[in-house]
Amino acid sequence: MSQSSVIRVLVVGCGNMGASHAMAYHTSPSFEICGLVSTGSSKEKLNQELGGGYALFSDYSVALQETKPDAVCISTYPDTHEAFSIMALEAGCHVFLEKPIADSLQGAEHVAAAVRSSGKKLVVGYILRHHPSWIKFIEITKNLGKPLVMRMNLNQQSHGYMWDVHRNLMKSLSPIVDCGVHYIDVMCQMTRSKPIRVSAIGARMTEDIPAGNYNYGQLQIHFEDGSVGWYEAGWGPMISQTAYFVKDVFGPKGSVSIVAKEAGGEGKSDSVESHTKTESLRVHWADIDAKNEFTRPDEWLNLTDEPDHQGLCDREQAYFLQAIQEDLDLTDHLDDAVNSLRIAFACDDSVRTGQMVIL
Repeated sequence: MSQSSVIRVLVVGCGNMGASHAMAYHTSPSFEICGLVSTGSSKEKLNQELGGGYALFSDYSVALQETKPDAVCISTYPDTHEAFSIMALEAGCHVFLEKPIADSLQGAEHVAAAVRSSGKKLVVGYILRHHPSWIKFIEITKNLGKPLVMRMNLNQQSHGYMWDVHRNLMKSLSPIVDCGVHYIDVMCQMTRSKPIRVSAIGARMTEDIPAGNYNYGQLQIHFEDGSVGWYEAGWGPMISQTAYFVKDVFGPKGSVSIVAKEAGGEGKSDSVESHTKTESLRVHWADIDAKNEFTRPDEWLNLTDEPDHQGLCDREQAYFLQAIQEDLDLTDHLDDAVNSLRIAFACDDSVRTGQMVIL
């Protein structure tokens, strides 16, 4: 495809993420939305926000057949990701797919196989990979020595609309799988080491979710280089907002922490906008003198010009465009997406069996 060609994209799923991706397409001269798809009324609401005029569909297969797009953006619930992305690939479309790649490891492998046989591009929505502050955060960890200790969480005191969203997500996945893939991906980038075993705990704190699932979990990953990491995620109106936003890494030479004073404030835990805010990085060095006193002051990197949530979605779609126009090799990108999901499901297995899982 030439760089001058406008890419016609079908937007499937018009909720939080779908709406943000649609806005990115709407404002880009390189994309043209050829249809909005949702089973509910979100497509009408989004169409109105975009100024109207876009074709609306309730049935994805009908929309795919009628619009014949160049690309499909899939931001639906995870239990549709496998089937929807394979349908798009088999129809000759490039795919932007919100994470996770599927709601099972087998499903993720099916998607990966379909990508390879189609020759089309598939980009998975790991939004933190496009965040300049997170890129800097990961870069600094490379100077802290090994092993690393990585501590991360994102607990959400979800209520109102967001509790509806989370309950729907938990029809197919637990929080440590759905959200955990982001942070597992980050840990793997930080260590560039092979995960060798995982363990996890979980608790079902409400009967308002499907039987057999849990709305709080904490996972632990042990890496081949001796590094360890934990991530915790809880969803629901009962979740505490105390220390809900922890992003912290230390190694033998020091530590780096994300300090999001505003985004980590009262009432922000279930705000999509706050989840990617960084605001500042605090870098600490472990150097001490003969009296065991620190020889270097902590550094504060204030990140006042970081992109907002829409800005990050714009960057994701710019990368999707680049992948298509420049025929980028996305082999590692796809492998990383499948691998992070493999680790997340191993953690989920640990919760359900009470056993450590060897990878």
